[in-house]
Amino acid sequence: MSANGKKPAGGARGRAAAAGVGAGVAGSGGGGAGGGSLLAQPLAGPSLGRSLACLGLFVLGAVVGAAGGLVQAAWFPGGLLLALGGAAGLFLGGARAAGSRAGAVAPAAGWMVSVILLTASRPEGDFLFAAGVGSYLFLLGGMAVAVMCATLGQGRQPDGSAVRLGK
Repeated sequence: MSANGKKPAGGARGRAAAAGVGAGVAGSGGGGAGGGSLLAQPLAGPSLGRSLACLGLFVLGAVVGAAGGLVQAAWFPGGLLLALGGAAGLFLGGARAAGSRAGAVAPAAGWMVSVILLTASRPEGDFLFAAGVGSYLFLLGGMAVAVMCATLGQGRQPDGSAVRLGK
């Protein structure tokens, strides 16, 4: 039976039975040395070291966003490429160093917060980002780079020989 109380139709019924879904066997969670699938394990919070690393990457992302906002306006074509390259290096480097996508998301969030705060005009009428092509390319390009680097970041994978099928 599926979640809505109906039997799966056709080939889905055979696949569900082969996978052990709905078989009614108590304690069958995928087998293996771990005692069940990863979905059945309780959630554990991140360690203190991982939390501090993400906080450091967040602050570093804010610094890179503020520096990029200044550099892209100062030296337009080269400064824009330098700012986006620095952001991409931080996002992808954070993902590789942390070994997870959180290493790319934390500096991207810091970058986004600093850039959004710098786009707001002050009461005196001053602003950092002018309404020009370079500013829009920096904003949209930085967001695109953040999404690409977070997508390219490696998700956590179980390791060891027990995770290989057929062994």
